[in-house]
Amino acid sequence: MGKNIVQKILESHLVYGEIKPGNLIGVRVDEVYTQDATGTMTWLEFEAIGLDRVKVPLAVSYVDHNMLQSNFMNADDHLFLRTAAAKFGAYFSRPGNGICHQVNLERFAAPGIIALGTDSHTPTGGGMGMISIGVGGLEAASVMAGMPFEFTMPKIVRVNLRGKLHRPYVTAMDVILTLLKMLTVKGGVGKIFEYGGPGVKDLSLTERATITNMGAELGATTSIFPSDENTLKFLKAQGRGHQWIELQADDDADYDEIIELDLSAVEPMIAQPHSPDNVVSIRELKGTKIDQVCIGSCTNSSYKIMKTVASILRGKTIHPEVTLFINPGSKQVYEMLTKDGSLESIVSSGARILESACGPCIGMGGAPGSGQKSMRSYNRNFKGRSGTKDAFVYLASPVICALAALYGMIVDPFEVNSDIEIVDEPESFFVNDNMIIPPQKDRNIEIIKGPNIKEVPVKDPLENMIKAQVLLKLGDNITTDDILPAGSQILPYRSNIPMIATFTFKNIDETFYERAISAKNRGGGVIVGGENYGQGSSREHAAIAPMYLGIKAVLAKSFARIHRSNLINFGIIPLLFSDPSDYEKVQQGDLLEIDNILENIKGEQNYEIRIVNKNISFRVLSNLNSKEIELILQGGLLPYVKKKVLG
Repeated sequence: MGKNIVQKILESHLVYGEIKPGNLIGVRVDEVYTQDATGTMTWLEFEAIGLDRVKVPLAVSYVDHNMLQSNFMNADDHLFLRTAAAKFGAYFSRPGNGICHQVNLERFAAPGIIALGTDSHTPTGGGMGMISIGVGGLEAASVMAGMPFEFTMPKIVRVNLRGKLHRPYVTAMDVILTLLKMLTVKGGVGKIFEYGGPGVKDLSLTERATITNMGAELGATTSIFPSDENTLKFLKAQGRGHQWIELQADDDADYDEIIELDLSAVEPMIAQPHSPDNVVSIRELKGTKIDQVCIGSCTNSSYKIMKTVASILRGKTIHPEVTLFINPGSKQVYEMLTKDGSLESIVSSGARILESACGPCIGMGGAPGSGQKSMRSYNRNFKGRSGTKDAFVYLASPVICALAALYGMIVDPFEVNSDIEIVDEPESFFVNDNMIIPPQKDRNIEIIKGPNIKEVPVKDPLENMIKAQVLLKLGDNITTDDILPAGSQILPYRSNIPMIATFTFKNIDETFYERAISAKNRGGGVIVGGENYGQGSSREHAAIAPMYLGIKAVLAKSFARIHRSNLINFGIIPLLFSDPSDYEKVQQGDLLEIDNILENIKGEQNYEIRIVNKNISFRVLSNLNSKEIELILQGGLLPYVKKKVLG
């Protein structure tokens, strides 16, 4: 039996385990990269482990999320990240150099390698023919300390592409929105999507990266394309042709599932508020008035797509009732747009140009007005994520977004008379790495910490009994934005857990923090959720803050992969309802009691929970692998790694 691309890469990196779905495997990692919203904790955690140098071949620290410097906190964190990178042997991408996924694709990604990133959209690198997986910061720190990356082997799904996109009106964004419509935000949980088939040749490398980027919205572990002549073309253009290897699935490779998709049948699509899978055809919404448009983010900010946008805006003026924000993905993209005149077309149209950063995607500036409709070429449109609770955010391709900015409403590109240039990847990119600081050889560098940077909190080992109150009962698809919001007011506290914890569940229940602190003094609290609890961002603060507030367990019907790992990494036990209908028995305010935890976690992992105030009980499962059991027993990953690495 032949092998698929995922199997080939994993086998070449396998440390232990068998590559079969459901098995625990450990793999060697080639690269770890962080961004500043999660990287501050990652480097604090690495420091707490006690090593003086990273033990992976390549580590990169990016600054791209918290760019607004309205006070000292973000600036202090940037200085901390720069000095920590210098001290521990990592590259440092300075503020303004670009969004981590875009820059990493340009300057560090390579086919056949395995990379981890402390951001849920790390799978962007899969467009390069590499396995790129988003993880929590503590997991990244443990791998930088020399530990293998351990995970439960997902199923491998082949997405068989045929045909060609109807350019320039249909883009890679429409491909992934079509898949989200087909599969939903839960359709990729426990799966890796491997793209193949004759249609792959129609997609440039950055188009492939758009598709793998939003594979995160499917809930997938990661997504990957073959490494072929298009991959080689991109690497040569970046001056890195020597890093290319061909990587294709064998003709007789086996897959757990196969999905067929005809690119020629894909049409312009749009995700309606407030979920990336609430997708319909553009035709169904044409004529809808739009107040704001945002083009860029890690999903759609390459030179190729920005030049296409410039061609649409050239010689025209933005609709008087629309505000257009554009954030190119990297300094390289900015410089090339400047050199070829595209930036002039964009500026002349009336667009507001932002720096190369995440910006409005995470509510860091560019928030819509009250009740306004914003169309974005971004990857998420969760309620309130834009920074405005009552805004309505739509997701669409940059082509659709640019046309909406001109017409003031959603239009069908096939029905308007607009000049749209078909842009290919350039033969050579302008390479200027002066904003990337290479690892320093001096081991005596001082790590500088501002007053807002606090130590990493550590949980005590697991107790044999939990007796705690249900502080919150939630529905399906609760996001990490719901648990710990982002935005310009909150994210500056990312390295100050006592302070950022005050915002936990704030957009859902403003009384949560006070109630959690009160419950902590009486034995702690429990959270109850529905399906796909913790979807969205990889931010581990959504686990650290609840742990700090005394949350002992989370009960849910199912968990999103990264958040489940983050809960375990910080000693919070994730419990699944044995019978999903028992979810109805539990209400906010109930007092729950779980006995014999230590015996059961080492056995069948089947626990009885008694609702003390109702004198009824039900059963839950923990479904932990052998390593996860050890982590929960010891109080999380940090004490586990310190013991393994330092003895």
